[in-house]
Amino acid sequence: MALGSTSSVNVKIVEAALADLQALLGARATTSEVQREHHSHGESYHLHASPDIVCFPRSTAEVSEILKISARHHIPVIPFGAGTSVEGHVNALHGGITIDLREMNKVLRVSAEDCDATVEAGVTRKQLVAALNNTGLTFFVDPGADATLGGMASTRASGTTAVRYGTMSENVLGLTVVLADGSVIHTGTRARKSAAGYDLTHLFVGSEGTLGVLTEVTLRLHPLPEAVSVAICSFESIRGAVETVIESIQLGVGLARIEFLDEKQIDAINRYSKIDLAVLPTLFFEFHGMNSRDVREQAELVQTIAAEHGGQGFQWKTNLEDMEQLWSARHNAYFASRALRPGAEVLSTDVCVPISRLAECITETKSDLANFSFPATIVGHVGDGNFHVLCMIDPKNKSELEEAARFSQRVVERALRMSGTCTGEHGIGSGKMKYLKDEHGHAVEIMRTIKRALDPDNRMNPGKVVDV
Repeated sequence: MALGSTSSVNVKIVEAALADLQALLGARATTSEVQREHHSHGESYHLHASPDIVCFPRSTAEVSEILKISARHHIPVIPFGAGTSVEGHVNALHGGITIDLREMNKVLRVSAEDCDATVEAGVTRKQLVAALNNTGLTFFVDPGADATLGGMASTRASGTTAVRYGTMSENVLGLTVVLADGSVIHTGTRARKSAAGYDLTHLFVGSEGTLGVLTEVTLRLHPLPEAVSVAICSFESIRGAVETVIESIQLGVGLARIEFLDEKQIDAINRYSKIDLAVLPTLFFEFHGMNSRDVREQAELVQTIAAEHGGQGFQWKTNLEDMEQLWSARHNAYFASRALRPGAEVLSTDVCVPISRLAECITETKSDLANFSFPATIVGHVGDGNFHVLCMIDPKNKSELEEAARFSQRVVERALRMSGTCTGEHGIGSGKMKYLKDEHGHAVEIMRTIKRALDPDNRMNPGKVVDV
């Protein structure tokens, strides 16, 4: 049996673990080279690292047994959802067992009265939205990719609607978690508030599989808005666009989405999605309200603010097809950028700063890019101070990889200097571990203490978030 080059697991241990796993799961435990390679990476430039075994459980009970087998043989475990993460979260850095949760894809319960639902971890965002048809409710957290909800909870994902509806942190009410020893716990309740003990739900949300495997998620749902309006506005400068956002938020405008795209990103989506937008710094707006008058008043206020900051006037998207085309183009920004340089890999870095520093942070980052040889685009959920830089790099060019790493470090250092964070939504994985100490100081040792308490053998997605 061929093992991945990164695996540190003894061949005999792997064979013994495989025998136990196949007794439990049959053919759903495999050492297929194709499956191992598929589970060696997400959507990132980080070096692939294959697991020794891939498992496809169908229940929390099966995940529990897999964790017990892992404990018995002292072999690492790596949870895997849709594989859309970008900081090396799912790469099996030390080999071991990858647990692919996509066969755990049932919507277990929907309560229209309580505006909540419980799903298995392998349910994707689009599957849940489809299941909510005819309920008058939806799930708004939208990271762009059709990620699994377990993966989204595990990485504390957010997206285009976070400015109004929050991130996964605000939308997860409870979890079912399998711990390192195979024991199963349930965190949170369906009550809208609780003062009962430590908030374990939010300990596991964002833990990236390093403390346990999430198998069920209870989520907050939101009513569909009665009225929706979408507009595009181009600007003379990046600063004008971002200052429009800042002023709109300060005035309390209830924007559902505010997305920023620099001129290079606009050029990329024009080519990729076959649309025709002015190649200038641009904002995409979406307004939600209880009625069309409410939406119109919000939009008119923002349009006035935009004009004061060099806005070129609103272009309205009034029918559903046009709205979907626009947001599809925005969600395909990653692929559109990648298409600018065929054969390139994308280093996608994200930071988040207080919105008062956002214009400064983006313009300084834009100036930095002029000094690097690789093409790059900027796109961001600027309503909450979060933006991404997509760097198209040649993975075979060592000097370019080093350039990209230096650039990424400069972006993070700038964000931390501005009282921001090294990641607003991508998470830490293995890619941003080195920045945690700079951001959190001694608190990182508290994180290590929690990790050691729940995972004393360091089997749960080792090499991610904190180094123990």
